[in-house]
Amino acid sequence: MNDSSASRSTCSTSCVSGPRAIGRRTVLRGLALAAVLAGTAFSALPSAAVAASATPETYTLTIRHLDRAGTATGGYSTHVTGISGPGAQEEATPYDASGTVTVRLPKGRYLLDSTLYGSGPATGTDWVVQPRLDLDGDTTVTVDARTTAPVDVRPPESGARYLNGIGFVEVTHEGRTRSANIITAREGLRVAHLGPASEPGSVKEWFDTYWSGARKDYGLGYTFTSDRALTGLVRHPAAGGLATLKIRGAVAEGATGTGFVSVQPSAGPTVGLAQSLDLPATATVLVTPERGRWDVEYTGPAAPETPPNRYVADGIAVHAGATSTHTFGNAVFGPALDTAPGARPAGVRDGDRIALDIPLLADGDGHAPSAPRFHAATTTLHRDGVLIGTRRGAPGRAEFTTTPGAASYRLTASATRGDGSASSGRVTAAWTFASAAAARPEALPLSTVRFTPDLALDGTAPAGTTLRVPVGVQGAAVETGVRSLTVSTSVDDGTTWTRVPVVDGRVSFRTPGPGRAVSLRAELTDAQGNTLTQTQRNAFRTR
Repeated sequence: MNDSSASRSTCSTSCVSGPRAIGRRTVLRGLALAAVLAGTAFSALPSAAVAASATPETYTLTIRHLDRAGTATGGYSTHVTGISGPGAQEEATPYDASGTVTVRLPKGRYLLDSTLYGSGPATGTDWVVQPRLDLDGDTTVTVDARTTAPVDVRPPESGARYLNGIGFVEVTHEGRTRSANIITAREGLRVAHLGPASEPGSVKEWFDTYWSGARKDYGLGYTFTSDRALTGLVRHPAAGGLATLKIRGAVAEGATGTGFVSVQPSAGPTVGLAQSLDLPATATVLVTPERGRWDVEYTGPAAPETPPNRYVADGIAVHAGATSTHTFGNAVFGPALDTAPGARPAGVRDGDRIALDIPLLADGDGHAPSAPRFHAATTTLHRDGVLIGTRRGAPGRAEFTTTPGAASYRLTASATRGDGSASSGRVTAAWTFASAAAARPEALPLSTVRFTPDLALDGTAPAGTTLRVPVGVQGAAVETGVRSLTVSTSVDDGTTWTRVPVVDGRVSFRTPGPGRAVSLRAELTDAQGNTLTQTQRNAFRTR
């Protein structure tokens, strides 16, 4: 096979879109980036023949390959995947340098896709997909590059540089789904449908392309559902038809480092866009709303003897002409709950077991770090004032064994950020609630308070100014209602506190002089009498 800027691969089993496909999407993205660096062809998913357990009736499939001049060519890669019938589990990658190849396969419905490589990168690549190949007798198929039309998708910035892209086809028949894809590291892809139409709505296809501009990057993705594969695709979106994602990477005051950002659609396998950031910095990526929701992954700079911190923001809804801003690794650090529908509760009572699993050091936007930077972390549980146990280790994670009867509990989790020095921040959350063993696991009535001031990317606020800080409530108090909520501030590391009123979901106070630390405390009682006292010492500094 000739050296080429494109690669192709197929799934030998049903491919699942959405969150369950994240691992596979990551593999595809990594391989695509490797192709960009190497400029060579590769197989994203190696093919392997699958032997049938029985010996069904077979037929000869002959496949002829013609290049753009109509000449037989050996520069191709063809894959045949069984969808339904006796050949449903078959998979073959037949090849003959003459350009004509035969293979015997059981009767059934198949997906055929073929990549034709030109004599060099400038010649371009052709991808021909036959979503419906009904093998019920000896059959000849001609894959002809002359039938293809260009994939002409480009951003509204004329000088933008093409990074990589992927074309992906899913075909469903009789409840089974098979797929094929092609990954490209250069422009010049042409595509075509081959053969008869499939059933209405049985062919789903998407093309994603990624571009780097002078000040912005682009993720352009489009999806189609039909009875045929695409023959060509032309999309030249205007800037106003795209949505803007701003990704801000923060570092501590006076520090520097390198972060990494990845942006990709939420649904289906893709390669994604990745770039490095010299922190503190902001990346701007324009994306197509037509592709649905988008995911952002951010990896912060590495620290000595600890892995880099990874943050994710999945399922971001985007709208044409609108900007969505996401900041990673910035203050105010504190506890945060996953508020997505169906999310796992932060605390659970299961028989005699009480378990806590809450990100205690989530960043200012509520993103939980994969490897939180902390000096020490402790969690304690009291039952009717008697200590049940103390756990040390990961912040906000602990498990205790108690007794079945109803009782009043006090659960306290604390962690010191950084190296434990006087300037390090310390987060403490103490909850009180009543609980008893139940027939099935029950979520504990825990709440958190989120402080989200508008801080610079070094975690600082201007000195000597009035700062308005949004105050949000998460967890049980949102469902049952808030009976009371008070907020206090301290500028002497918690030695003295000043109460500030909460008005329309915000508190306002004057910041101290330059280089001072501000601490925050919230005291909350929900409508059922459960309480929270949350303290964030050295929450942020002034400049």
